[in-house]
Amino acid sequence: MRFKFPVIAFFLLAVFVACGPSDEEKARVKLNLAKSLLEKNDTVGALLHLDSIPKLYPEAMYSANAAKNLASEVGFDLLQKKEAELDSVKVQIVDLEKGFKKEKTQFDRYTQYIHKRQTFERAWDRSYIQVHLDERGEIYLSSNYYGDHWLNHVALRVYDQGDDAKTDTIPLGDVNNHHSDFMELKWEKVSYRNGKYNDVLEFISGNVDRRLKAVFLGKEYYYIILETYDKEAVRDALALSKAIKRRSKLEAEIKGLQSRLQIN
Repeated sequence: MRFKFPVIAFFLLAVFVACGPSDEEKARVKLNLAKSLLEKNDTVGALLHLDSIPKLYPEAMYSANAAKNLASEVGFDLLQKKEAELDSVKVQIVDLEKGFKKEKTQFDRYTQYIHKRQTFERAWDRSYIQVHLDERGEIYLSSNYYGDHWLNHVALRVYDQGDDAKTDTIPLGDVNNHHSDFMELKWEKVSYRNGKYNDVLEFISGNVDRRLKAVFLGKEYYYIILETYDKEAVRDALALSKAIKRRSKLEAEIKGLQSRLQIN
């Protein structure tokens, strides 16, 4: 008699498990969740749930097939939207490129975009802020000093009426803090690469209509008023940088969707 309880308990447990939700029922719950996410425009989340159904519930043939069909429908719709956005971005890039000339010397790994108002011929004999952009969309800023004595500047601050933005410090002797001279003239070029420009690019780009000033920070301070065309060059380069990077991201996403949908 002492074995009756375990036997009965095992029997009840077996009945409970047998009466639990089937793979089809559990898959249907996940399918409905995916549909709910689609209504909220969470396409990525919905696709993740749809893709997981055949893997999690292999016996749920009906729901797995429904999930596959819905995923294909969503994928095609998303592909069309991405392709339309890519076409729009390409048009934007062509329009923005009109303000630049492309150049690639033996020292350049990537093609450079040189703003037409900041070419060497237009800028070699003045102190100014220069924007640099390459074909990958990588962008950075440099401060260029031209004068009759060494300034030895290591950073840059742009400001107007209490608003300002400042770069990181690039110390003397750093490869990105370059000095040269010819006769009585001195040139200094400090390059703020890899994000060391902080929010200076965005600050200039968003305030082209303001009378922005800049101070070259070093052993001496040197002040300039930014030319309108230099501010516009920063604005245009930043917009082109974002567009180029968006194009690359869209192209990768489209390629992934085409592979998913088995489109050549």
